Amino acid sequence: MNDQRVPPPPSSTPAAIDPHLFRQVMGTFASGVTVVSLDADGMPRGMTASAFMSGSLEPPLCVVSVAKRAHMHAFMSKTKRFGVNILAERQQLYARHFSGKPVADLIPPFRELAGVPMLSDAIARIVAEAYANHDCGDHTLFIGHIVHMDCDERAPLLYHRSGFCTLQPSSDRQAVAVPEFW
Repeated sequence: MNDQRVPPPPSSTPAAIDPHLFRQVMGTFASGVTVVSLDADGMPRGMTASAFMSGSLEPPLCVVSVAKRAHMHAFMSKTKRFGVNILAERQQLYARHFSGKPVADLIPPFRELAGVPMLSDAIARIVAEAYANHDCGDHTLFIGHIVHMDCDERAPLLYHRSGFCTLQPSSDRQAVAVPEFW
């Protein structure tokens, strides 16, 4: 019998993490910028999110982290499908607009794709069926089973240290072969 035991918890409680330091440290990790979208009673809804990642190749899954206090949380909890629109380098207005700071007179170019309102000019679009969700402190991780995806060759919009930026490819940029399983 293979008996794997979990080590006992440490005897002392870890020190509390300062929220300002948490944001500062996590902000050093550059991420892409997405707009999560869905249909809410016939109306397109969107929310800017940088907490997005691939989840699994088999089956094809993606993960979006949404704050429980965000308006989008209630919509995500009820939806059967949602979209992830990956923004291109010159799409900061969309990122601001969907982060709760509406840009006056901006009418986002939504078009329906597999039953989900998607930004027609995003660099990449992913449509996913609600698969699972998991509590994650003050957020919920929403996992989607990918049913459609497409992209183009433009550069992405990035978020780093509380601001938007773009890629500047290094001079020694080379294609790297990704192993079948790492």
